[in-house]
Amino acid sequence: MAQRSLCCQQKKKAMVVFGTRPEAIKMCPLIQELSRYSELDTVVCVSGQHRELLDQILDFFQVVPNYDLEIMKDRQSLNDITSAILLKIKPILEQEKPDIVLVHGDTPTAFAGALAAFYARIPVGHVEAGLRTYDMDSPFPEEFNRTAVGLLASYHFAPTEWARDNLLREGKPKDSVWVTGNTVIDAMKTTISPDYTDENLQWAKGSRLVLLTAHRRENLGEKHEEIFRAIRRVVDELPDVKVLFPVHPNPAVRDRLKVLQDSPRIRMIEPLDVRKFHNYLAHAYLVLTDSGGIQEEASGMGKPTLVLRDVTERPEGLWAGTLRLAGTQEDTVHQTFHLLMTNPGEYEKMSLLSKNPYGDGNACQRIAQVLLERL
Repeated sequence: MAQRSLCCQQKKKAMVVFGTRPEAIKMCPLIQELSRYSELDTVVCVSGQHRELLDQILDFFQVVPNYDLEIMKDRQSLNDITSAILLKIKPILEQEKPDIVLVHGDTPTAFAGALAAFYARIPVGHVEAGLRTYDMDSPFPEEFNRTAVGLLASYHFAPTEWARDNLLREGKPKDSVWVTGNTVIDAMKTTISPDYTDENLQWAKGSRLVLLTAHRRENLGEKHEEIFRAIRRVVDELPDVKVLFPVHPNPAVRDRLKVLQDSPRIRMIEPLDVRKFHNYLAHAYLVLTDSGGIQEEASGMGKPTLVLRDVTERPEGLWAGTLRLAGTQEDTVHQTFHLLMTNPGEYEKMSLLSKNPYGDGNACQRIAQVLLERL
């Protein structure tokens, strides 16, 4: 574990805690923003819940953690993650004595980091607060994690008005909730290059590129297999479609890939760094995903997106029209996917996005200003 000498005692200190690739994409721009202010001392603590995927993002944003809990192990359980973070972060909180601990979203790292701060009587700031499905099983365990962090937090940074309204209905004090936009839109300012290309984009040239991601815990197993069968059917039916699939390293995902493996128009690749992924997204004709963050990223570019779930905690994209729920059953996914690839009118309805519902790219600045005023 890296060590850090105590300094800047007159400054207010914010400790930023995260551990997964999606958290890193959304928190690294905030770390960069907080580091601009001489009034703040920013301490970065990563759990290592995702290891290689996390390190890719840290390298891209040139963020060097002050502490790395290094909890990652093969096929770790939720109990493993939560207990390891609680034990390892406690002495760091005691040494650093931050004025606030910032966590993001709905991961076990966010929950455990917030709980440890709460036990240490340190205020918690929740970035991307207020997302809800009100179904503890969908998504699992994310709905519990974000709801629990909301109970522990004193600062709620909601990405949208809808998220803020959820928090207010739950009884959060009005003066503890701020609508900031989503920090992922800030991240996309630095990652997308209009002239970007590489071998995978060259492979897809002349075809309609579909970008696929699939990793969500409640879809592991048979649901992912049904999704993959539906995708294979559409690819076999439509010769101008190519699918690019960065495969999550989770063995439970990789164990279900057989149905996709012998198609020349489905390319499965290793996980991508954030720059490559955002540029692939910019070139995509359609996005298929069970990810939460990618719903925001795709909406930010006006990319029609089929959500491979039965419910989403990001309904703003549904209301704006750029997202559509496709479920996880083979026939439903096939029908929805096939429709958008063969019906230009249906596709156009989803691709004409007049306003990005997830923010204007200034979320980090708004969060920093709140901290400067309140701490």
